[in-house]
Amino acid sequence: MNTATEKTPAPTSPVWVAGFMSGTSLDAVDAAMILTDGEKVTDFGPAVERRYSAAERAILQAATDAARAWNWAGPIPEAPFKAALDVITRTHFEAWGMLTGLARAPAPLLAGVHGQTVLHRRAQPGHKGATLQLVDPFALQKAMGVPLVCDFRSADVEAGGQGAPLAPAYHGALMDRLGGEAAVVLNLGGVANITARLSNGTLIACDTGPANGPIDEWVERHGKGTHDAGGRLALAGKVDTARLARLMSHSWFAEKLPKSLDRYDFNAGMAEGLSLEDGAATLTAFSAAAVAAGIDQLPEKPARVIVSGGGRHNPALMAALKGALTCKLMTAEDAGWRGDSIEAEAFAYLAARRMRKLPLSWPMTTGVPAPMTGGQVFGLTPAP
Repeated sequence: MNTATEKTPAPTSPVWVAGFMSGTSLDAVDAAMILTDGEKVTDFGPAVERRYSAAERAILQAATDAARAWNWAGPIPEAPFKAALDVITRTHFEAWGMLTGLARAPAPLLAGVHGQTVLHRRAQPGHKGATLQLVDPFALQKAMGVPLVCDFRSADVEAGGQGAPLAPAYHGALMDRLGGEAAVVLNLGGVANITARLSNGTLIACDTGPANGPIDEWVERHGKGTHDAGGRLALAGKVDTARLARLMSHSWFAEKLPKSLDRYDFNAGMAEGLSLEDGAATLTAFSAAAVAAGIDQLPEKPARVIVSGGGRHNPALMAALKGALTCKLMTAEDAGWRGDSIEAEAFAYLAARRMRKLPLSWPMTTGVPAPMTGGQVFGLTPAP
């Protein structure tokens, strides 16, 4: 049911909203609640993580691989997509149960679900982008029993934007709570993205390049787990500086902001021919150098970079970032935030904004020509 039949009132006063995020690292469903009116964040509720099993990750990876092979050409890969949808629906509902079943948990009145990105083609001059997040909103809304917002990216892409990153609206609300100095929020997921708030309050955002994605892929390829736990492999290896210089000469880094990436635009093949440890070290150094290059493109130097996402748990990546950046580096927890829950919180916040028809993206966050709302709403009462 879409906005043409909306009757449920928009949250002009703060309400509890649940948000859900499953990133391209395929590690877990993150779920969190915030109290918000879509403009300010008034309070933070519980947050949980529903980890994927190895079998579930394999199903989601198979859907991603099928999507990349399909690439919007020919028959849709229905079987792998259906298997992935079954996993997404079940695990998200389990995360909902974990979240709402906690002692003294508030009762959310709305939910925002990102879905699982399996394919993203960035917009380029003369060519619109495309993006695909797998989610079954009808099944999830029925199971959760509250209005649900999903498909947050399509409207931006259809209007000519990149469709990513979408968290900047929320990052801006978080930075508003800290004061007025120029700052950057850096999210280290499969891809790295930044949101800069300039000293005049303007938001600028972009993907900077890879974060955990190629490192995880490299470690998995060698049968050593799902990620470089504790950064141990990278710390034991040596960076191939000549290869790193070649990687940093990629045309991506000369493109103007804003810009976005698919998780596989940069992949583990960049380390081909290196040892396990040297490959991990080189890919880690590349992720950090790419972040620094993105920050160097900003019109104003930030006073601090606040790191969220899974990559902040990797000491090798954090050390590489500290060496690559010239400003203060701090974690989300240093700022009083929940670094593993920020993206889930962001989609709760965006759901509240959608209900009020407030913009989710702007020309300097996704490249969309004008401020753009978005998201499809399911489960509202039909107008009489």
